Amino acid sequence: MNRRDTLLALVVLGAAPFAATAQQPERTLRIGVLSSGTIEVRGHLEQALVESLRERGYVEGKNLVIERRYGGATWSARASELAGQLATMNLDAVLTTCTPSTAVAKQAMPSTSIVMLATSDPVGYGLITSLARPGANITGLSSQGEELLPKMMEFFSSILPPSTTVALLGNSRNPVHERMWKTLSDSAQLRNLNIKLARLEVSSPADFPAAFDAAVRNGAGALFVLPDDPLMLNQRPAIIRLAAKHRMPDFYWAREFVDEGGLMSYGENLRQSYRSATRYIVKLAAGAKPGDLPVEQPTKFELVINRKTANTLGLTIPQLLLIRADEVIQ
Repeated sequence: MNRRDTLLALVVLGAAPFAATAQQPERTLRIGVLSSGTIEVRGHLEQALVESLRERGYVEGKNLVIERRYGGATWSARASELAGQLATMNLDAVLTTCTPSTAVAKQAMPSTSIVMLATSDPVGYGLITSLARPGANITGLSSQGEELLPKMMEFFSSILPPSTTVALLGNSRNPVHERMWKTLSDSAQLRNLNIKLARLEVSSPADFPAAFDAAVRNGAGALFVLPDDPLMLNQRPAIIRLAAKHRMPDFYWAREFVDEGGLMSYGENLRQSYRSATRYIVKLAAGAKPGDLPVEQPTKFELVINRKTANTLGLTIPQLLLIRADEVIQ
């Protein structure tokens, strides 16, 4: 079975009979999903949402309707159109999967309840008023990718040779990456990590091969992908392939990269975040106002190491780091 067939099979599982212990709600739950990605790279995350809803008695094809709008390669051109379609459907809630999709949803559907996921600094970007009292029609979960950056780099530097130049891969269209660059530049100096940082920017999938070539020509020996960016998550297969091609140790904010061959990650479990979103959806369907539901931030972060990739790169992972890891992929 290929990857696409596997994902489609997982979605079909969402329509399977739910556990006998779950009490089936009487009313039908209608939700939307607005994503800049594709079902191929995000299907496992949506499946976590479907499974969690099934545990609460909501089964797709019975009393659960999901309107999916995945933008993929056409996201930039069709984002407003896709959000506008969902705005006309009288949905109980719309799930947005990143900062860009949340911003588009806020503009297109002011009267629809929005549950955001993995959204970086939603207060700073004007999406909500505060975490405790978000106001308006948006609630959900924000990320803490920016706050975790120093710890991420500390983990990464512990396996790199001294004075390694680390290419920081960022999205030139993502304003939060400008702040992240400064945060990491300062932390590398303050913590005496004995590494060098080089800025590496892309703005579209077509930019990745040339960017990697330039990084290698300029002496970069490792790759650190800046977090909280849908472009990076959506393009993870290409990023992992290019890092392997250039034999660059690579570090990420989401375990999905490491599951597929990347070296290390540290951050929230995105599957669990999708599961957590169901609590908001059910409350909103019961009549709660999104502006009254506090926005949550992740409290548990996982360190994942791919030992097979480390062996391929000829790297020795310190024993203390292996003990600290939440999972070591053999």
